[in-house]
Amino acid sequence: MFSSLKIRNYRLFFLGQVVSNTGTWMQRIAQDWLVLSLTGSSAAVGITTALQFLPMLLFGLYGGVLVDRLPKRPTLLATQTAMGVTGLVLAFLTLSGHVQVWHVYLAAFGVGLATVVDNPARQSFVSEMVGPGQLQNAVSLNSANFQSARLVGPAVAGVLITGVGTGWAFLFNGLSFVAPIAGLLLMRARDLHTVERAPRGKGQLREGLRYVAGRPDLVWPIVLVGFIGTFGFNFPVWLSAYADDVFDAGAGAYSLFNTLIAVGSVAGALLAARRGTARLRVLIAAALAFGLLEAVAAVVPSLWLFSLLMVPIGVFGLTVNVTANTSVQMATDPAMRGRVMALFMMVFVGGTPLGAPLVGWVTDAYGPRVGFALGGLVSAAAATAVGLVLARVGGLRLSVGWHRGHPRVRFVPKERLATAV
Repeated sequence: MFSSLKIRNYRLFFLGQVVSNTGTWMQRIAQDWLVLSLTGSSAAVGITTALQFLPMLLFGLYGGVLVDRLPKRPTLLATQTAMGVTGLVLAFLTLSGHVQVWHVYLAAFGVGLATVVDNPARQSFVSEMVGPGQLQNAVSLNSANFQSARLVGPAVAGVLITGVGTGWAFLFNGLSFVAPIAGLLLMRARDLHTVERAPRGKGQLREGLRYVAGRPDLVWPIVLVGFIGTFGFNFPVWLSAYADDVFDAGAGAYSLFNTLIAVGSVAGALLAARRGTARLRVLIAAALAFGLLEAVAAVVPSLWLFSLLMVPIGVFGLTVNVTANTSVQMATDPAMRGRVMALFMMVFVGGTPLGAPLVGWVTDAYGPRVGFALGGLVSAAAATAVGLVLARVGGLRLSVGWHRGHPRVRFVPKERLATAV
């Protein structure tokens, strides 16, 4: 489960990310709550989330082109420093009492600009640290790292917000970037798996798009995570509204919801780390379960039942993320990985600027329950449609039958189905 941590460079990277990811989650919670406090609007929270991910939608593919051209470690040093400075500026404005909602919008957009390059650089740098043999394990542990920080970050943020205010969470996040920067500086360059960088040239963006377009095993997982990222992962909008409007439980409940999602996400990441391969059928099943659980959670009347459902939602949401990420990386030529992963992240994360304001408007107009149910049903429908397309592309047919006295629904090769008939 933890085999890639035996590699020194990856271990330094992993430990640095533990600290930084904790700060990132603290800032996310504090940022959403600060905007809700300043405006009283779920739509404003959605706008903040949209601004953070809008640069990925606009410039994500160009970020991938840059990452394929540039050395990964110096690139990450620059992007991590930029995000740390942004956190410190927001902390100063908040602690000094001068913060306004447009400051938060601007900070969110600034982090988004850095993420355009940081995300594909971090994704593709993993393979340089661990090599192809440990890629599945390292990607899963990265997700476990991120989601473990989600356990600690929201809890600490909730204590700080209620005790001393949101500014201290921003300050911790800004300082937390010292850890990954130190880890990058301490790495041994000779131990990295060198990947030939793409030379500067015309048409590299189109080349990347053509490469993906000709590969159904890349196109359809990316399409699926696009729908789920746009409509299913708008938790800042929904959970803040549930805590404030539906259950009238305050910032503590919002922190609890995020923490319980993180519990499930860590479990999902560790289960993914144990699997040797990333199978598309696992991706489809997890996406379908994720969407249906969101729809169920939307209508439950009890705070505690709603809270408990956050755990399996976290398990299946993380399984979708890790399985899609790993399957796409492992199927991609190393020279194209930056561009392909930029497209993956642009679709997965970049869909939020489209989905978050829409979901925020639905939540404000029709209530949190309708907004949450809509996101879950769209995710489930997308999983069903993409599953049917992949089955057709792979020459599979739906088989319905009985196995040991129980009904069983699965996809089997057409020839096998014909023989059975």
